[in-house]
Amino acid sequence: MFNKAQKYETERLKKELQKMRTRQFFKDVWANKMARVGVFIIGFFVLMAIFGPIIMPFKTTDIASSRDLVFNAPSMEHWLGTDNQGRDVLAYLVNGARSSLFVGLVATVISMMLGTLIGITSGYMGGWVDNLLMRVTDFFLVLPWLPFCMVLAAILGNSIWNIILVIGLTGWASTARIIRAQTLSVKEQQYVERTRSVGAGRWHIMTKHILPNVFPLVFSEAILIVSSSILTETSLAFLGLGDPTNPSWGTMLNDAYSTGAMTVGAWWYFITPGVCVILVALGFTLMGYAFDEILNPKLKER
Repeated sequence: MFNKAQKYETERLKKELQKMRTRQFFKDVWANKMARVGVFIIGFFVLMAIFGPIIMPFKTTDIASSRDLVFNAPSMEHWLGTDNQGRDVLAYLVNGARSSLFVGLVATVISMMLGTLIGITSGYMGGWVDNLLMRVTDFFLVLPWLPFCMVLAAILGNSIWNIILVIGLTGWASTARIIRAQTLSVKEQQYVERTRSVGAGRWHIMTKHILPNVFPLVFSEAILIVSSSILTETSLAFLGLGDPTNPSWGTMLNDAYSTGAMTVGAWWYFITPGVCVILVALGFTLMGYAFDEILNPKLKER
């Protein structure tokens, strides 16, 4: 009976401590200027991607019936003008936000899962396992990332899921290196040694003791990787390797270039998606550096 009551009290204290840490984390985020700016930027684009297509009066399939509506400058009817087919550029931009953010987030999840798994396994296991995994990691680190992604995307085909796989399966190497270094430090801690001495298995130690301690680093690294994933998707789509059935900001840039928007002076067609890509990358970068400062005790002390 006493053991049950003690266990219940321990669990309650853990939950209270977790709530306190969560509240403190959000306070630190709000107090950090970079984090606030990044959250506002990303929040704006997330809301635009979710609710924009619902409230937009125009659809990306609305093609003009008259040549007079082609490459029209911004007006009260079309706030960001029209493209080479008379479609509303703002509607195209809003729908493109969904694809760009979706690809960036899902590809980052795949990349972080691979990098974290390989980094923890390599750092904890050591020996030949560490050597093998690090040689594979070095191979991906020295490869020119964008050309490698271009080759894989061309082989696999123009599908949004293929693009996600290409970015996710090629962008994990730097994360694996960072997580491995942190794992080497954590596994030497006394509580890990004590857990190992009482007979805990490797999987238990890696998931219950090492992963929670490296997770803040994983989280801050993931925020930074999202911007890189979005930029890669934009580059691939601009080069004609994107999914034509799922318009993104990259496909907008590709369409603007291929239809001669720059030649005819239709600046609203190619500048707006470029600005959106830059702002989203900036937002995630600011959030990543801010979260790194908040979650990394050494940086926080400085």
